[in-house]
Amino acid sequence: MKLSEYPEIGEKLYSTVLPNGLEIRVLPKKDFSTYYAAFMTNYGGAHRRFNTDGRTVDTPAGVAHFLEHKMFDLPNGDNALNILSANGADPNAFTSSGVTCYYFQCTEGFEENLRMLLHFVSTPYFTDETVAKEQGIIAQEIRMGEDNPGMTVYYNLLKLLYDHHPIRDRVAGTVESISGITAQTLYDCHKVFYAPSNMVLCVEGDIEPELVERIAAGELPSERAEVPRADFGGKEGPLPAGRECREKAPVSAPQFLIGAKLECARGGEDALRQHLVSALCLRMLCGTSSPLYTRLYADGTLNMDFDYETDFSAGTGTVIIGGESRDPDRVLEEFSLEVERIGREGFDGEAFERARRASLGARLRGLEDFDNVCVSMAFGVFDGYCALDSFRVLETVTADECRRFAVENLCREKLAISVIEPAGK
Repeated sequence: MKLSEYPEIGEKLYSTVLPNGLEIRVLPKKDFSTYYAAFMTNYGGAHRRFNTDGRTVDTPAGVAHFLEHKMFDLPNGDNALNILSANGADPNAFTSSGVTCYYFQCTEGFEENLRMLLHFVSTPYFTDETVAKEQGIIAQEIRMGEDNPGMTVYYNLLKLLYDHHPIRDRVAGTVESISGITAQTLYDCHKVFYAPSNMVLCVEGDIEPELVERIAAGELPSERAEVPRADFGGKEGPLPAGRECREKAPVSAPQFLIGAKLECARGGEDALRQHLVSALCLRMLCGTSSPLYTRLYADGTLNMDFDYETDFSAGTGTVIIGGESRDPDRVLEEFSLEVERIGREGFDGEAFERARRASLGARLRGLEDFDNVCVSMAFGVFDGYCALDSFRVLETVTADECRRFAVENLCREKLAISVIEPAGK
C-alpha cells in the first residue's frame, strides 16, 4: 500500500486500489481502542438516470434510499444490523443526493465486523414480499417528512435554485414514485452502483493496513465492472430558476433559507480549494463573530438558530444560510448589502486571519472524530482529492479569494429565498 505522511497534523495514510477497482484508505491509530469503517458508494438520490453498457436507464425517485433500507437483509433470514450489534458494533447507514454510506464503530471484534460490513453490502437479497412491506414503511417516513417544516423550506429552496437537476427532489422520493420500485429494480441498481469500482472503503483504528486490504479482497467480487455515468440533464444556468417561495405551516416563528448555486470545480485540488474557500467565506460573512450576524442578533432579527453551510453533492454546489427570524426579508437585504460592501472594501485582514485560524482549529479537533475523518476521506476520493490536504491548502487561501467568491457567487441576483411562515398570520 502507498504511504502518505502528514507530519504537520501527525497523520499517516495508507492507500491502494484493488484489482476490482475498490479504493481503500486506512489511517492507523496505534494504541487507540476505537475502530471505524465507512463503506461508501458513489450513488445517491439524484442518480436516477444513468448510462451503462451503452444504454440509458431511468429509475423512479427514491431507489437509492430504498436500497439502503433493504441491504441489511441477508439471504438466510438474518439481519446484518442485529449481527453487527451483537458483535459489539454500532452500525448505521445514510443516503444523500450523491452517495450512500454504510458504517460502524466498535472497540472489539473489528475484523469480524469489517467482514460482515463488506459481506452484506455486496450481497443483495430482495423479494417481492419484502419490497412491498418496505414500501409501506418508507411511505410513512415520506409522509412524516412532508409534515416537517425544516424539510419543506429546504426542498422549496432547491426547487427555486435548480430548474431540472434531480437534487431538487427528495432523496426518499414520493409515495407514488416508490410504488414503482420492484425487487428487480433494486437488483439492477445494486449491480450497477454497488460494484467495487464505484465504491471506497475508509478505515481508522489500531489496525494493519494490509489486513484491511486482504479482508476486502477476500469478501468482495474480484471482477472489475464498468463505472456508471450519471445523467443529471443539461447544464443549469447561473441564475436561480425562481427567486422566492413562501408557505404557511404550524410553526411558532418564520423559518427561512437563503441560497445560491455554484459552478463546481472539475475535481482534484481545485475542488478541495473551492470547498475550503466557500466555507471560509461564509464564516467571514455569517459566522457568530461577523459584523452581519452581530448586528442582526443584537436587534433580535436573528437568534442562535442561524447557521450556514456549503453542500457539494451529485455534481452540484449549493450555499445555504438560514434559521428563524421575525423578518427574513430584512436578513436577505442585509446579507446582499454585506456582500456588496465586501466587494468594495474586502474582508478585514486581521478578522480573516482569526477566521482562518479558527477554521484550522476546528478541522484539527475534527481529527479526533473517526467518523468525520473516514466519511470526509470517502467524499474526497470521489472528488479526486485527499481530505487530509485540507490543512495545507487552507494555509494558502487568501482574503481576496474569499472576496471574489462572495462577489461572483453570492451577489443579489444569484440569491433565492424560501420561507415558512406561521399559519394564520
